Amino acid sequence: MSEPRSECLFCRIVAGEVPAEVLRTTESTVAFRDVSPQAPTHVLVVPRNHHPHAAALAQDEPETLAALVRTAHEVAADEGLGEAYRLVLNTGEAAGQSVFHVHLHLLGGRELGWPPG
Repeated sequence: MSEPRSECLFCRIVAGEVPAEVLRTTESTVAFRDVSPQAPTHVLVVPRNHHPHAAALAQDEPETLAALVRTAHEVAADEGLGEAYRLVLNTGEAAGQSVFHVHLHLLGGRELGWPPG
């Protein structure tokens, strides 16, 4: 279940109410460093509009889902990751989603094992 937008951490970051190290903004996305990084580069890319998970975003705003990936690629280039990075979308608490505003994890800067988790 999605929390009310007024209580959503990522909605509050997008609105500038909660500080974050913002790396890139576009008309539809905001990219900022994760406060609990799991790799040397760990950035979250979120849509400006609230959607609880990737499937909801794909249903409601498919162009914004594509924009998340574009923004992540641009940040990866800015961070010097080249073509060596991982993108992760978690959906649901059992999959590791802890903030129910869709967010794309950009991870890189070290060897990333497989399978994840």
